[in-house]
Amino acid sequence: MTAAMQQQAQEVNAFQQVEEEEQYGPLLVRVLEQHGIAANDCKKLQEAGFYTVESVVYAPRKKLTDIKGLSDQKADKIQMEAMKLVPTGFTTATEMHLKRSQIIQITTGSKELDKL
Repeated sequence: MTAAMQQQAQEVNAFQQVEEEEQYGPLLVRVLEQHGIAANDCKKLQEAGFYTVESVVYAPRKKLTDIKGLSDQKADKIQMEAMKLVPTGFTTATEMHLKRSQIIQITTGSKELDKL
């Protein structure tokens, strides 16, 4: 019984690590499937050139409704779900400075080249 519980705990930890890794960088459109958007609609978005959730968020509504098979209501629903996943709010200069100060700098060994 304990071996089965350990295996289950390892699977849960592996799943959580995968989720944490996916949170960094652009989110793929297929993530919308986990949030109530049909797989067929995600496929239509990819065929139209929308490969990331960010591209869906920042796309004009008209461009989404031009995709064959996406009605106005579907486009609104897709964009609303995408906005829940991608922070699109205002960021102050102080917050941006704090984020930029936490970036790790890699050196090339040449001070003049690092200035670029």
